[in-house]
Amino acid sequence: NYGKFFKQARIGSKLTQQYVADKLQIRQSNVSDWENDVSRPEYEKLVELAKLYQVSIYDLLGVPEEEDFDKRKKRNSATNQ
Repeated sequence: NYGKFFKQARIGSKLTQQYVADKLQIRQSNVSDWENDVSRPEYEKLVELAKLYQVSIYDLLGVPEEEDFDKRKKRNSATNQ
């Protein structure tokens, strides 16, 4: 369900799907598929998207910034005991 975050970031950057596709050297249909949860970008493309949209990967994935790995690690270790 990351598609909505991809789309929000793209629209927030005032970019078209075609522009993003051209910059990433992919097809416009790939960008559409990502935004509609048909498929997901590979890690390298995710990094490129974040740079292009000028957002963090966390933003693209809809992960709140305050929820960092240390907090999740502590929470997970507490539930595994």
